[in-house]
Amino acid sequence: MKVFKFGGASVKDAASVKNVREILSHYNGERLCVVLSAMGKTTNALEAVADAWIKQDMAAITLLNEIETFHMDISKELNGAGSKQLKLIIREIRQLLQSAPPALYDAAYDLVVSNGELMSTAIVSDYLNLNGLTNQELDARKVLITNEAYRNARVSWEETSGKIRAAFDESNPEQFAPVTVTQGFIGSSTNGHPVTLGREGSDFSAAIFAYALDAGEMIIWKDVPGVLNADPRHFDDTVLLDRISYRDAIELAYFGASVIHPKTIQPLQNKNIPLYVKSFEKPEEKGTLIHSFEDQPLNTPCYIVKKEQVLVSVSPNDFSFIAEDGLHTIFGLLSHMGIRINLMQNSAISFSICIDDHPDKLNRLFKALSGDFRVKYNRGLELITIRYYNKKITDKIVNKRPVLLEQKSRLTLQLVVESQKSK
Repeated sequence: MKVFKFGGASVKDAASVKNVREILSHYNGERLCVVLSAMGKTTNALEAVADAWIKQDMAAITLLNEIETFHMDISKELNGAGSKQLKLIIREIRQLLQSAPPALYDAAYDLVVSNGELMSTAIVSDYLNLNGLTNQELDARKVLITNEAYRNARVSWEETSGKIRAAFDESNPEQFAPVTVTQGFIGSSTNGHPVTLGREGSDFSAAIFAYALDAGEMIIWKDVPGVLNADPRHFDDTVLLDRISYRDAIELAYFGASVIHPKTIQPLQNKNIPLYVKSFEKPEEKGTLIHSFEDQPLNTPCYIVKKEQVLVSVSPNDFSFIAEDGLHTIFGLLSHMGIRINLMQNSAISFSICIDDHPDKLNRLFKALSGDFRVKYNRGLELITIRYYNKKITDKIVNKRPVLLEQKSRLTLQLVVESQKSK
């Protein structure tokens, strides 16, 4: 069993879907689990629909019509009359928008946004079946079971693994097909409510399927040749990493490397499943292998830049120490508001964190802290992470910008600096 994950860029139009079939044809006769993201920028488009619906804005219907046209055009190019399943999905969304949204924003969000993956799998599955690649379509919501944490659901591993194995049971000829097409990013809560696993969560979904199925390998098909040591949008002299360890991969993903979702590595490492990151444009190339290479540290520095960062410093009003009870309060608020810490550091009377700039969450956080703490903050910053750093590389990247916060470990250096555009 091999598990493949194709992201939004790899199914963005009819030509891309045809390319997916071409890639799969090279694995003829093998059992494949194909995990798909929503097409192109559909998730963003559905987020706009969800936001309009929650505000009871009639623009929601107009926005949905645009999404319908985009998908139907692709489906008709691939399949003349268009996918019947796609039409049903659009009809169900339209009916949903005519009802009152749930009081909880995130629950309403998941009801709408989870449909992106359903639409892409409907189109791709139809096209494959019509063009000689027999497959079954599996609704991930029936097998990937989670808690009720909308937009960031946590997997119920035992129940999920059992349901996935049952869905792929070869002893039932009615269920068996050499290729199974399913959705990334989505699942269902134990109460049957649609949930999502967090943005870019399709990588994680594929790893969940690989874990449950004891897959021989997993491949993420990307629009890059593999894992690079830096984002080519920010750096000209990037280097392809032929192989990296699970540890390096999870560290890079955690620090913000966008090529792999941070949660992807753990289930693969737990069962020693090799992960390849390969180019869907040049599938014959080797890409990057992520596996157990703990005794082979990288010789190449890796750079990650997170823009739109905010440095927040919190101090007690009474000039007392930042002790465990104060940290408990701060961490509790961060957890409750869904704010992820990218870097933290404390002194005797101050606790500093670097976080993404979400103005609504920041305002709520500052208001909640104002009773017991003094809060200072700087916006318009960048968080630079260098794994396997050296002084020459560091000086080049910082480029004489003021460093507001610095933190080092044996292998990793993190710097909070002013953004280039603020100079």
